[in-house]
Parts: sequence; C-alpha cells; structure tokens
Amino acid sequence: MAPFGRKNYTVEDATRRMERYCAYQERCHQEVVRKLQGMRMIPEAIDQIVVHLIEGNFLNEERFALEFARGKFRQKSWGRNRIGRELRMRGISDYLVRKALGSIPEEAYREQFEKLADKRRESLRGKPAAEIRQKLHSYLYYRGWENERIYEYLGGLEFPD
Repeated sequence: MAPFGRKNYTVEDATRRMERYCAYQERCHQEVVRKLQGMRMIPEAIDQIVVHLIEGNFLNEERFALEFARGKFRQKSWGRNRIGRELRMRGISDYLVRKALGSIPEEAYREQFEKLADKRRESLRGKPAAEIRQKLHSYLYYRGWENERIYEYLGGLEFPD
C-alpha cells in the first residue's frame, strides 16, 4: 500500500485513466501533466503517457483552445482579453491563442457585449451616472472586454437629469 492511502498506478492503469479523463472533456497538456503528477507518476512515465494521448488524439491543444474560447464566450460571456489570458495561463502557444480568439465571430462578439452591458446597466438603474459608468467599466473590464469597446459603449450612454 502506498503511503497515506494513495494508490500506486502502473503506466497502463494511468494511461487508461487519462484516456477517460481526456475523453470526458477537452484538456490541455498542463492539466494532464498535473493530474499525472498528482497520481505520483515519474517524469518518464508522464512523458510516455502524454505522447500516447497525443498520438491517440485524446489530447489536442488546438482543439482544446478552440473549444475553451467558444465555451467561455458563450457560457460566461468573457471577452477576448480574459479568454486569451486564461489560455496563456494554461500554457497554450500565442499562435493557438490567436487562432482561438479569431474563431469567435465578430457579429456574435458585438451582440454578446451589448447584451451583457445592457443587462448590467439595467441592474444599476437608479444609481448616480458616475457610479453607473464606474461599475459598468469595472464589470466589463474584469470579464475581459476591450477598453476601447467599453469606452465607446459608455460614451453612447444618456442619463436622465
């Protein structure tokens, strides 16, 4: 028995486990390596398993980047800045980050921004204009939308006296 109740995995067991892990949802290399490290696999075994997963098309960083960008945009209404930052944190190359961000249609991107901004503005109804502008900017910027887009939106707002 392994110390502290941890199970020892053979390379074959770990490989099968990682195949299921990657088949369940798209994963990046970093997630797989961390999972294998958590399973206390040695570096040589980790390399062998990652190569097997890539060859078997269980692990594909381009597919991961594209799916991640589409999912975060659709489900969480993240802007390109936040999506790009999160992908880079996961060790995705700049080329794949640009490709993933480019896969978001411009028209859908604009519509999502306006829908999100209008919804947030509505939730701030009744507050002073300066507070609305500040809170809207903070909210949209945190979600990864571009400053130019935010300022353009804020510049078009009209407030009753």
